[in-house]
Amino acid sequence: MASVSQVVRNLIKARPMVYDGLIEGVISHAALAEHLQKDIEKEIGTPIKLPAIVMAIRRYSEILEESVKIRKKDFKFNSEIIMKTGLADLTIVKSPSCLEKLKKIYSLVNYERGDTLNIIQGNYEITIVISERYLSRLKDILKGEKILNVEKDLVSLSISFSSDFLHTPGILSKVIRKLAWENINIYENISTMTELIYIINNRDSVRAYQALQSLVGETA
Repeated sequence: MASVSQVVRNLIKARPMVYDGLIEGVISHAALAEHLQKDIEKEIGTPIKLPAIVMAIRRYSEILEESVKIRKKDFKFNSEIIMKTGLADLTIVKSPSCLEKLKKIYSLVNYERGDTLNIIQGNYEITIVISERYLSRLKDILKGEKILNVEKDLVSLSISFSSDFLHTPGILSKVIRKLAWENINIYENISTMTELIYIINNRDSVRAYQALQSLVGETA
């Protein structure tokens, strides 16, 4: 039979937001114990007193906090955040014919004027993030292709780092966690060796910018 500590750890690991909340120290152990009590008793098959659950949560929380300290590297979020508005996101089914058409898309935008174009290829789909003013012309180029989805009124938030970013674990998760806590939906997550780009809805742009700005100066 599993112990209370084992069950508590498994339940917390299955809840990413709770897991993160314990690491950040923003979750009440007593409140969490009450929330998990029925699931723990169901798993173990016998009534469990709340103090025992609280103690198991406290011990696991201490382990998580210590493991984060050990994994921490001296990485600073000293970065400029750049926002671009007026973007659209279009996804099509990947096909031999659309791969030929992609060549024409690059001639649509003017990078010197600040236009945006990101083409993301998956195994079965292709997503194109482009300045919205080119959306009509983009659809003309892709005529005959199966369009799966189109999103408009989007913005991009770009964060540039030093090359240490590539070899520092946890950077992506920390940034995404910041946005998740603000209930901000991410349409696309694009990364290069030193740059992170998030595509979000314009209505979330101010909150997202403030959330990412709060990272500046922090150590990962």
